[in-house]
Amino acid sequence: MGRPRIEATSVTISTDRPRDLARFYAELLGVGVAAEEGPRPGEPADAGWAQLRPVEGRLRMTVNLEHDPLYEPPTWPSEGGRQQPQAHLDLWVDDLDEAEAWAVELGARRHGTQPQAAVRVMLDPHGHPFCLFTS
Repeated sequence: MGRPRIEATSVTISTDRPRDLARFYAELLGVGVAAEEGPRPGEPADAGWAQLRPVEGRLRMTVNLEHDPLYEPPTWPSEGGRQQPQAHLDLWVDDLDEAEAWAVELGARRHGTQPQAAVRVMLDPHGHPFCLFTS
């Protein structure tokens, strides 16, 4: 038996306000929120899910944002006994300063730890780390 075809198509980010975070990333990347759904019966008003889909030159993968009622912002760099990041987005930019200013204008903040000159570690409005980088 040969190796089956397996293709990575998307990443899913957990948060307590998925539709809100989808709007942040959609604005940051210049894409629309492709799909979203509100809370199920009994869930809080901010629950539900949202999705960003690939757009040529802006987004190469699907980004799903899902509700997690126990969401806690991760600590980066990791610290023992604290919520740790499980993944983060790497976003290529042509100008780090301009991209950082845009992200901050939309509600992100620059992290205090910056380990590489060509990378800006940022935190989205819900506390997830993401990296802006240039080559």
